[in-house]
Amino acid sequence: MNKLLTSLTISMALLAAGPAVAQQSQQQSPTQTGQDGYSNPAASGTQKTTYNDAELKKFVEAQNGINDIRDEYMKKIESSDSQEKAQKLQMEANDKMVTIIEDAGLDIPTYNAIATAYNSEPKVRNRVDALM
Repeated sequence: MNKLLTSLTISMALLAAGPAVAQQSQQQSPTQTGQDGYSNPAASGTQKTTYNDAELKKFVEAQNGINDIRDEYMKKIESSDSQEKAQKLQMEANDKMVTIIEDAGLDIPTYNAIATAYNSEPKVRNRVDALM
């Protein structure tokens, strides 16, 4: 349980820059992405906190892949010899995490909203834990 909470926290931190990078690479205009390029509906209280089993299964699938990427890249980042190299590795990890989330059938805001709900809503946490 603690490993999942830690993993979620690290994953969310690593993904913080990911959506902006992904949106920039798609070359969307500011009117499509909003002024800051990304907002977290769960953090602002505008996202739902009830999810169906299919959504939670996608989240668990994505989280499993993210754990693998996190484990691989944290070692590389910690052993990097420069800040520049560490940042490059973090961007690579972000890109891979975004791909994993999208391949699982979720978008980044939904993934982050479920992760936030997991950390703050016992009902969501219990349902996700049951699916693991």
